[in-house]
Amino acid sequence: MDEKKIARAEHRYARISPRKVEIICDMIRGKDADVALALMENTPKAGCELMIKVLKSAMANAENNFEMDPDNLYVCQTYATAGPILKRGRPRAQGRMYRINKRTSHIMIAVAEKD
Repeated sequence: MDEKKIARAEHRYARISPRKVEIICDMIRGKDADVALALMENTPKAGCELMIKVLKSAMANAENNFEMDPDNLYVCQTYATAGPILKRGRPRAQGRMYRINKRTSHIMIAVAEKD
């Protein structure tokens, strides 16, 4: 049985909420790599710039490390998980402090060759 080769790239500790990135992940999952790249370049979402970098890196890994054809690649896996939360505070009435959570994400994109 022929095992499918998968090339992946990660961006860890990205300073963006995973909720914002997961929208883009759902948008490009299963699409051709070139189509996914074009979609993200024309989508006005906050996480698109980070995702474009990660996708280009995954495509380069596939081409250089696994000798895959760059025209035959598609996004087989992509997800964003929560990283550590930076806790910040904002002063409120009567000397109290309200916590502000600055969320981080771990973004992963994997590409594979079409059969």
